[in-house]
Amino acid sequence: MNHVKFSHFLRALLAVGLTSGALAAQAQAVDVAAADALLLSNKCAKCHSVDKKKDGPAYKVTATKYKGKADAEAKLFTHLTTAPTIEIDGVKEEHQKIKAKDDAEVKNLVKYILSR
Repeated sequence: MNHVKFSHFLRALLAVGLTSGALAAQAQAVDVAAADALLLSNKCAKCHSVDKKKDGPAYKVTATKYKGKADAEAKLFTHLTTAPTIEIDGVKEEHQKIKAKDDAEVKNLVKYILSR
Protein backbone atom coordinates (compact mmCIF):
# COMPACT_ATOMS: atom_id res chain seq x y z
CA MET A 1 0.00 0.00 0.00
CA ASN A 2 1.53 3.33 -0.95
CA HIS A 3 1.88 6.22 1.50
CA VAL A 4 -1.10 8.24 0.15
CA LYS A 5 -3.52 5.29 0.26
CA PHE A 6 -2.31 4.33 3.74
CA SER A 7 -2.80 7.93 4.92
CA HIS A 8 -6.39 7.96 3.60
CA PHE A 9 -6.99 4.58 5.22
CA LEU A 10 -5.76 5.88 8.59
CA ARG A 11 -7.94 8.99 8.36
CA ALA A 12 -11.03 6.91 7.54
CA LEU A 13 -10.27 4.53 10.38
CA LEU A 14 -9.83 7.45 12.79
CA ALA A 15 -13.12 9.02 11.65
CA VAL A 16 -15.00 5.75 12.21
CA GLY A 17 -13.42 5.36 15.64
CA LEU A 18 -14.26 8.92 16.69
CA THR A 19 -17.84 8.58 15.47
CA SER A 20 -18.30 5.29 17.31
CA GLY A 21 -16.84 6.79 20.47
CA ALA A 22 -19.15 9.80 20.28
CA LEU A 23 -22.21 7.57 19.84
CA ALA A 24 -21.17 5.41 22.78
CA ALA A 25 -20.63 8.50 24.94
CA GLN A 26 -24.11 9.77 23.99
CA ALA A 27 -25.72 6.46 24.91
CA GLN A 28 -23.90 6.43 28.25
CA ALA A 29 -24.99 10.01 28.97
CA VAL A 30 -28.53 8.88 29.88
CA ASP A 31 -29.23 8.58 33.59
CA VAL A 32 -31.81 5.78 33.40
CA ALA A 33 -32.66 5.86 37.11
CA ALA A 34 -33.35 9.61 36.97
CA ALA A 35 -35.46 9.21 33.82
CA ASP A 36 -37.45 6.37 35.38
CA ALA A 37 -38.05 8.47 38.51
CA LEU A 38 -39.26 11.41 36.42
CA LEU A 39 -41.58 9.15 34.41
CA LEU A 40 -42.96 7.72 37.63
CA SER A 41 -43.49 11.07 39.35
CA ASN A 42 -45.26 12.46 36.27
CA LYS A 43 -47.43 9.33 35.85
CA CYS A 44 -46.30 8.88 32.25
CA ALA A 45 -46.92 5.12 32.44
CA LYS A 46 -50.64 5.83 32.50
CA CYS A 47 -50.48 6.54 28.76
CA HIS A 48 -47.03 5.32 27.62
CA SER A 49 -44.74 2.32 27.94
CA VAL A 50 -41.39 1.37 26.46
CA ASP A 51 -42.70 -1.09 23.89
CA LYS A 52 -46.50 -1.33 24.04
CA LYS A 53 -49.11 1.05 22.65
CA LYS A 54 -51.40 2.54 25.26
CA ASP A 55 -53.31 5.78 24.83
CA GLY A 56 -49.98 7.32 23.81
CA PRO A 57 -47.23 5.87 21.65
CA ALA A 58 -44.59 3.51 23.03
CA TYR A 59 -41.17 5.08 23.55
CA LYS A 60 -39.75 2.69 20.94
CA VAL A 61 -42.20 4.10 18.38
CA THR A 62 -41.22 7.65 19.31
CA ALA A 63 -37.51 6.79 19.09
CA THR A 64 -38.05 5.26 15.64
CA LYS A 65 -40.04 8.30 14.49
CA TYR A 66 -37.22 10.68 15.40
CA LYS A 67 -34.24 8.45 14.51
CA GLY A 68 -31.66 10.31 12.47
CA LYS A 69 -33.43 13.67 12.72
CA ALA A 70 -31.18 16.52 13.84
CA ASP A 71 -34.01 18.31 15.63
CA ALA A 72 -35.33 15.24 17.47
CA GLU A 73 -34.23 16.28 20.96
CA ALA A 74 -35.49 19.84 20.53
CA LYS A 75 -38.90 18.72 19.22
CA LEU A 76 -39.44 16.16 21.96
CA PHE A 77 -38.26 18.63 24.64
CA THR A 78 -40.81 21.16 23.38
CA HIS A 79 -43.55 18.53 23.35
CA LEU A 80 -42.82 17.54 26.95
CA THR A 81 -42.59 21.09 28.29
CA THR A 82 -45.37 23.02 26.54
CA ALA A 83 -48.55 20.97 27.09
CA PRO A 84 -49.54 20.69 23.42
CA THR A 85 -52.98 19.57 22.30
CA ILE A 86 -52.98 15.87 21.40
CA GLU A 87 -55.68 13.59 20.05
CA ILE A 88 -56.58 10.25 21.60
CA ASP A 89 -59.29 8.17 19.98
CA GLY A 90 -60.68 11.26 18.24
CA VAL A 91 -60.77 13.32 21.45
CA LYS A 92 -58.50 16.33 21.76
CA GLU A 93 -56.89 17.01 25.11
CA GLU A 94 -53.88 18.77 26.58
CA HIS A 95 -50.76 16.64 27.05
CA GLN A 96 -49.39 17.06 30.56
CA LYS A 97 -46.19 19.07 30.98
CA ILE A 98 -43.31 17.26 32.61
CA LYS A 99 -42.80 18.66 36.07
CA ALA A 100 -39.06 18.72 36.79
CA LYS A 101 -36.55 20.66 38.88
CA ASP A 102 -34.73 21.91 35.80
CA ASP A 103 -34.31 21.53 32.04
CA ALA A 104 -31.45 19.06 32.51
CA GLU A 105 -33.87 16.51 33.98
CA VAL A 106 -36.19 16.87 30.99
CA LYS A 107 -33.27 16.68 28.54
CA ASN A 108 -32.15 13.45 30.21
CA LEU A 109 -35.71 12.11 29.84
CA VAL A 110 -35.69 13.05 26.15
CA LYS A 111 -32.41 11.16 25.65
CA TYR A 112 -33.88 8.20 27.53
CA ILE A 113 -36.96 8.07 25.29
CA LEU A 114 -34.89 8.47 22.13
CA SER A 115 -32.54 5.69 23.21
CA ARG A 116 -35.28 3.07 23.57
